[in-house]
Amino acid sequence: MRGYHDIGGLPLGDIDRGEHDYAMWEKRVDAMLVLLSKKGVITVDELRHGIENLGADAYEKLGYYERWIASITRALQARGVITTDELGRKMARADARK
Repeated sequence: MRGYHDIGGLPLGDIDRGEHDYAMWEKRVDAMLVLLSKKGVITVDELRHGIENLGADAYEKLGYYERWIASITRALQARGVITTDELGRKMARADARK
């Protein structure tokens, strides 16, 4: 049975192979994964597993790096690196700075 994330071989139209600029938050998510993986906090396999288990609705709604950050967040919470409350407080502080 094919998972919702497995689109290999499906007729989904043309692929944009052009280069594009990355938003700063996308660069930060990428850098965060690099640092966390170098420290042994998360593996690329864990990232992939987390993305593949987001659920079909979330997978379809979220963009590429949004899927990454959702997976990273779940892994950090599962390992006790950060709690949901801590994350909420940090997000509220970030929103207040805008």
